[in-house]
Amino acid sequence: MTDIDEAVDWRGNTISCDACGYAALLAAGRCRLKHACVNDRYARRIDRFFTWNPTLADTHVRHPHFEVRAIAAKHADIFLLPPMLDDPEEAVRWNAVRRLPRRYALRLRDDPHREVRIRVAALLDEADLIPMVRDPDYYVRLMVARRVGPGLLARMIEDKEPEVRRMVAVRAPVEWLIRMAADADADVRYEVSKRLPGDLLARLKRDPDWRVRFEVASRLPVAQIADLARDEDILVREMVASRLSPTKPPILETPILEVVS
Repeated sequence: MTDIDEAVDWRGNTISCDACGYAALLAAGRCRLKHACVNDRYARRIDRFFTWNPTLADTHVRHPHFEVRAIAAKHADIFLLPPMLDDPEEAVRWNAVRRLPRRYALRLRDDPHREVRIRVAALLDEADLIPMVRDPDYYVRLMVARRVGPGLLARMIEDKEPEVRRMVAVRAPVEWLIRMAADADADVRYEVSKRLPGDLLARLKRDPDWRVRFEVASRLPVAQIADLARDEDILVREMVASRLSPTKPPILETPILEVVS
């Protein structure tokens, strides 16, 4: 018997339709063993049960199995959801808060589970994200960096996580980029090099990362790239050579006229 074929509840007991309180649903084709069953331990089968019987969700918001509570939260009356924000399982808290007015999400900004905070960060308006700029989890801060405007981005320029700083470099106003040109992380400096105005790229000519130097070689004014012709990386040298070499006009051959005797 495989996991797919078994009919087992969340305690590991075999499910019996004869002992189930939903015999009427079975007779009406509104549940099915191993397919749509609220007693099954598989979330997909529980979800299918509530999809077929959404009005039954209200009576399952305090079910002992967290999967049942979490999926019931998708269908239950919205007035039953606020108490579920205190549920010990993060899946239940998230499924509840996603259906509630945004003000309820404020309660979960300090949720102990990172997945909840990540999703909450995707829900809140910018002003409500201020406390999450210093969240202990880097991915929560990354989500914040993707959504906030310049005012909050300024607080994240020196974030300890390179991926967060890289996102700041992608979204920050151009005039800030010079402050990030000496970042310790090469990926951050590369994002800076892609957006920094051409006349300011000279300070990155000696960057240790070849991608940054390649970007410099491709966009710095031609008069300033000759010394990069000796760069240690062949792609950088080839870029410099292609920009320093004058474009040769095509050679137009004069057709030879055949002399007919």
